[in-house]
Amino acid sequence: MKQEEVTELEKKILKDYGNIAGLVVLKEGKTLYENYFNGCTATSRIHVYSVTKSIVSLLLGIALDKGYIKSIEQNVLDFFPNYTVKKGEKTIQKVTLAHLLTMTAPYSYTFFAPYIPYFTSDDIVTFTLDLLGGKGQIGKFRYTPLIGPDILSGILVKATGRSVFDFASEHLFMPLGITVEDTVVFHSKEEQLAFNKSKDISGWVADSTGTHTAGWGLTLSALDMAKIGQVYLDRGMWESKHIVSEHWIDESTREHSRWTKLDLAYGYLWWVIDEKEHACAAMGDGGNVIYFNAKKKIVISIASFFERKVQDRLAFIRDHIEPMVESCDSLM
Repeated sequence: MKQEEVTELEKKILKDYGNIAGLVVLKEGKTLYENYFNGCTATSRIHVYSVTKSIVSLLLGIALDKGYIKSIEQNVLDFFPNYTVKKGEKTIQKVTLAHLLTMTAPYSYTFFAPYIPYFTSDDIVTFTLDLLGGKGQIGKFRYTPLIGPDILSGILVKATGRSVFDFASEHLFMPLGITVEDTVVFHSKEEQLAFNKSKDISGWVADSTGTHTAGWGLTLSALDMAKIGQVYLDRGMWESKHIVSEHWIDESTREHSRWTKLDLAYGYLWWVIDEKEHACAAMGDGGNVIYFNAKKKIVISIASFFERKVQDRLAFIRDHIEPMVESCDSLM
């Protein structure tokens, strides 16, 4: 790879993808390229938004491997025996973990999600359970960016007897050398807005009950994200140690549902980009991405500050970065 090509790539980043904070490219487990932008460094931690969902998927796989959860076909309400179902509500009783993982669970709210009540709720799991069900069709894809995935955090807490943060720290973050320093609890709207823009807060957002968010709220570096991608590329392994089973990797990264509007396949909180090449992605607002391509043995991670209507990061990866790294030994 010629330096001129690297220069052109970085010019394109500055011109068309100006909110990128960090970019890491791995091939066969080796770092081909690592660089940071907008005053960020390798130690900067960025809010990765919906990439959090894919981390939660990985944690659920670990919980299954360790026997905390019997099956993803278990009913959601099995984990919340004290939850009082609303009178006349029957759909919720049929919803399983698999429906939550594949975004095929129905919710009673319509197009406009109740975000303000959600963000001001003291108990995000109960708040979300109250919206689960309704007249929607079980098994039909409905992407829920925020209100929905938190039930999975509640399930992890109920199943393991530990906070999601503590469980993740022991079984994922520490083994991979990922830094997530603390739980973050907001006391005002201003604190949340500052968190979204920060590059030096390391943590995972939780409500006042201590339940961590599952659809957003985790901060990671671009290198942290690349490590997660490498675990998937290596079928659950990290430095000769099993992090999660091959079975979970295979199942969570194959198509189980599809967003027909955008013609995007979905696994277990992972987007399936190309089944032939086994290419998948975790994607978050602003252009945060963990991408891996098993056939090409490539991992690409992009940490980005939030901006509305950013240019398509997958197109950037597939059209510009991936072709550059397929046949080279180094981009540095």
